[in-house]
Amino acid sequence: MGLAEQLWQDNQAIAIACLEHPFVQGLATGSLPPSVFAYYVGQDAFFLEAFARAYSVAAAKVPDWQGFGVFHELAAGVLEELKLHQGYATTWGVDLSAVQPGPATRRYTDFLLGTAWSQPVGQTAAAMSPCMRLYGFLGQSLAAQGIPDHQYGDWIATYSSDDFTPLVQQLANLLDQYGRAEGEQAAIAAAYRYAMLCERDFFEAAWQTQFSSPDAAE
Repeated sequence: MGLAEQLWQDNQAIAIACLEHPFVQGLATGSLPPSVFAYYVGQDAFFLEAFARAYSVAAAKVPDWQGFGVFHELAAGVLEELKLHQGYATTWGVDLSAVQPGPATRRYTDFLLGTAWSQPVGQTAAAMSPCMRLYGFLGQSLAAQGIPDHQYGDWIATYSSDDFTPLVQQLANLLDQYGRAEGEQAAIAAAYRYAMLCERDFFEAAWQTQFSSPDAAE
């Protein structure tokens, strides 16, 4: 079993908690309040900008040309995902230029960028892999009975698609390659788990906006 797969298996309880979270289940049924999804779209766009930057930092630090190219390909994939969010923003009336990151978003992005700048490439891959693997898992789980015909069907289609799956695997391969080589297994496992917890908190922060003002949401 590769390192990426082992870390995913070690954190299955968090993955299931995300799948069962009312935010994700609201996406599945179409019952998620539109205001909650709108908040999520803005926060996720902010997150994805940091994600793309972290890929670029990792590319600059990776020791071989092949890894450099793969990290840049993944960054390009994030830029395409941001175009999708711009479409969401138009549909849901979100002004992305005015979005301010909530506490959960800021914790996550600060962690990703801090790791990318200060830690070896394998640890950066460990910090970034949970987002990709989790979204693929959520998309495929929600699409298991077919893509639903409701307002969140496009979200489910995107993350369950054949176009998204190779990106997940590319990052897993980078984690396997550089994470094993660096040998800092405890730090790599800790980074992976922290990112998984950030994912859970990200969904919870969006969900809580319906119970309080966005400025107060956690």
